[in-house]
Amino acid sequence: MGLFGAACLFGAACVSLAAWLWLTFAQGMFWRTDVRLPPRSAPARWPSVAVVVPARDEAGVLPLSLPSLLAQDYPGEARIVLVDDGSTDGTADVARRIARGHPGLPLTVVSPGEPGPGWTGKLWALRHGIAVARASTPGGPDYLLLTDADIAHAPDSLRELVAAATSAGLDLVSQMARLRTAGPWERLVVPAFVYFFAQLYPFRRINRPGGRTAAAAGGCVLLRTEAAVRAGVPDAIRHAVIDDVSLARAVRDSGGRIWLGLAERVDSVRPYPALADLWRMVSRSAYAQLRHQPLLLAGTVAALALVYLVPPAALLAGLAGGRPATAWAGGLAWLLMAGTYLPMLRYYRQPAVLAPLLPFTALLYLLMTVDSAVQHHRGRGAAWKGRTYARPSDA
Repeated sequence: MGLFGAACLFGAACVSLAAWLWLTFAQGMFWRTDVRLPPRSAPARWPSVAVVVPARDEAGVLPLSLPSLLAQDYPGEARIVLVDDGSTDGTADVARRIARGHPGLPLTVVSPGEPGPGWTGKLWALRHGIAVARASTPGGPDYLLLTDADIAHAPDSLRELVAAATSAGLDLVSQMARLRTAGPWERLVVPAFVYFFAQLYPFRRINRPGGRTAAAAGGCVLLRTEAAVRAGVPDAIRHAVIDDVSLARAVRDSGGRIWLGLAERVDSVRPYPALADLWRMVSRSAYAQLRHQPLLLAGTVAALALVYLVPPAALLAGLAGGRPATAWAGGLAWLLMAGTYLPMLRYYRQPAVLAPLLPFTALLYLLMTVDSAVQHHRGRGAAWKGRTYARPSDA
């Protein structure tokens, strides 16, 4: 490596180190995993709740998740509306069969047909499910629990969510379900997925009253019905591919208070056994997150490379080339990276040895993001379960 290349690498390592110092101490303490449901107590009167579950080709996971909803130990009135979103695997029949074998909360299974123009499938299903829930509950339910078909809830999940919302005066309470980490690729990729999400949307900033940051985790969202009406959702966000962030932003912008944290006993049972499964999960919406802007894509790729790939490269090159300043800058940046990742690994009960591998995982995410853009420009962007969604301006 020539003098110019060595100087460039040293400069990049210093910038990366500065970035990690800022991320560690000034980005809302994103790396901490102690943001759990806020202090709560039982309300004087338990409000009514409708649980709305959009489901498309979910026959394989419903036996693991739906019984947990039917078995909710909730003191107030609650019912479940499962919306079969054009499934081809018998999802509706499986749901009805499970309900017959697991007495508990009443279950209604409905189908809205194909999405209307400009609607994503999940939001179309939610719209229909919310309408059915409001029609079947006198005066409409006080709260809506929007939860995905692959999410399993502890028996007290609904009770704790409602208690948190009523105690803190929150319009939206969302928990990021603990995703499955059974296979080697899941262990490598899944904790990083949540770590990157928290880095983009620090939970403490989301939960700050009057804060500008807004996000939710679509697998588990308790929403005050009055706030949903005030925000005009889901109609106001009908085109959104990243619907959870859009939902939270709409509620916040309409004056609602939102909260997001990590779940204790709310788990996703969906398996991602192969890298290709995880790749599809990330790439289907990565370019939508960048608003389909090539300049944002280029900036994101450059930032990922600078922040995650430069530190190990600088450390190794500095050691090999006898440049201690470069090695120190790269090594310290890598150390901060691994150190901030450790709490998320502990939350997912994974070994600390995975922390230094975060640059490799970040490289995978970089490639997934680029692939998301490539698939979009080939007309296959934002594809999920047989549907492909246009960018909002084309919808």
